[in-house]
Amino acid sequence: MSEIHLEIDGQEVKASEGMTLLEAAKRVGIYIPTLCYHEKLEPYGGCRLCIVEVEQGGRTKLVVSCVYPVESGIVVRTRTEKIDRIRKMILELQLAHAPDSFELVELAKEYGADPNRFEKEASFCIHCGLCVRYCAEVKGKHAVGFIDRGTRKEISFIPEIAAQECWQCKECFELCPTEALQAAYVLTESLFSVNPPFKADTKH
Repeated sequence: MSEIHLEIDGQEVKASEGMTLLEAAKRVGIYIPTLCYHEKLEPYGGCRLCIVEVEQGGRTKLVVSCVYPVESGIVVRTRTEKIDRIRKMILELQLAHAPDSFELVELAKEYGADPNRFEKEASFCIHCGLCVRYCAEVKGKHAVGFIDRGTRKEISFIPEIAAQECWQCKECFELCPTEALQAAYVLTESLFSVNPPFKADTKH
């Protein structure tokens, strides 16, 4: 596998072909904030918080670092006035949905985001997809998924699968940057206790 040379925040970085900008930055200790990234999962690029600036051939563009592959000779900047302004806006939008998220609150302090800029629509879910993807890609169970679209989009456990798989697992809980996942599971448990799944009678 060929070695690729690039520059990140003024630092010469050696990366392997196929790596993303986020992975290359992490390798040399350069921090880029993320909400939807996990090393065990396929790149998602959903939250856009890991946006960075790439300069190549005198031209500059903004890219999502968790899905953008390393390229030889490019110059990457992870903190500029424009990037900080975009991240601030993203955080303010996310805080409208999950105002009590510790992770969001801490990032808001770093980027000067106003948690009260937008009207609260506290669904607690920020659509990072970590729980859905982890359950599907790592566990292979598909016990949780998205329902609805757009602003009404939210996560939901599949009761028939969750009742069999989730009680002994719950590995996705610690991935959730808000409390949406735990709340959704509690709701599923309550519904399940009222309407238990049908089980075929195997006794003859």
